[in-house]
Amino acid sequence: MKMNKNQHSSPGRVLLFTGDGKGKTTAALGMALRATGHGMKIMFIQFVKSDPNTGETAAFAGLPGTTIVQAGRGFVPDSSKPDFAEHCRAAEAGLEQAKEALNSGRFEMVCLDEIAYAVARGLLSEKAVMEVVRASHPETIVVLTGRNATSGLIELADTVTEMKKIKHGLEIGWTAQKGVEE
Repeated sequence: MKMNKNQHSSPGRVLLFTGDGKGKTTAALGMALRATGHGMKIMFIQFVKSDPNTGETAAFAGLPGTTIVQAGRGFVPDSSKPDFAEHCRAAEAGLEQAKEALNSGRFEMVCLDEIAYAVARGLLSEKAVMEVVRASHPETIVVLTGRNATSGLIELADTVTEMKKIKHGLEIGWTAQKGVEE
């Protein structure tokens, strides 16, 4: 059955890249690059990363109409650790930035990188994320990424792709490499 946009639980397109394989953020970055080529304005919010020296931050600095925000604090500790609360506060602040960007109509695409992982790890509630996405401007394309996407996020999206790991170089000793993981 073909679904009309108005029958969907969200006003605009919502795409989700999830799974245990590599390529979720890379897919979102590719979409952002493609959209930039069409003169679209992009907001890319990262919910886990905190390194300002990644390739994507450097690339976005040179692309017109793109904004990248790192709302994360890096590696997410176990919820029993004292600094877990700081990661939650950072994710909540990132969600507020996302809400503003999604509602403003200033951006044609908003990418919420690692937001599914933030929900899965308990940094954000599924309900809060779904409310923000559902309230987005009807012309805004929303791209969600992150492993362990919840059933609610999967249901919310109109397009879901699962990246499945067959093998990964990190398992045999490769470290994160510029242009590949960074």
